[in-house]
Amino acid sequence: MLVVHATFPIDPDHRDEALDQIETLAERSREENGVIDYRVAVAIDNPNQFKFFEEYEDEAAFEAHAQTDHFQEFEAALPTFLAGEPDVTQFDVAEASTVEL
Repeated sequence: MLVVHATFPIDPDHRDEALDQIETLAERSREENGVIDYRVAVAIDNPNQFKFFEEYEDEAAFEAHAQTDHFQEFEAALPTFLAGEPDVTQFDVAEASTVEL
């Protein structure tokens, strides 16, 4: 499994437009083959910081995601929205389990 965590600082002047793009990206990404989960959250201490949590079956699924029209459209628009550098980390996960609380 491949996991991607990304944080995007969004310019407040472009937040609404960015949110529309992010919602479309997330909805369409969840429909892709090989996508286990695709979630976006707003940081509780910064409403202009969006955090992406993505899970893919494998590297091939992630590569296919990067070639979709909805990802390409988001990537092209992203420089307009950003208020700083994005932070993206990829994890190659061999095993995952549920944690009991």
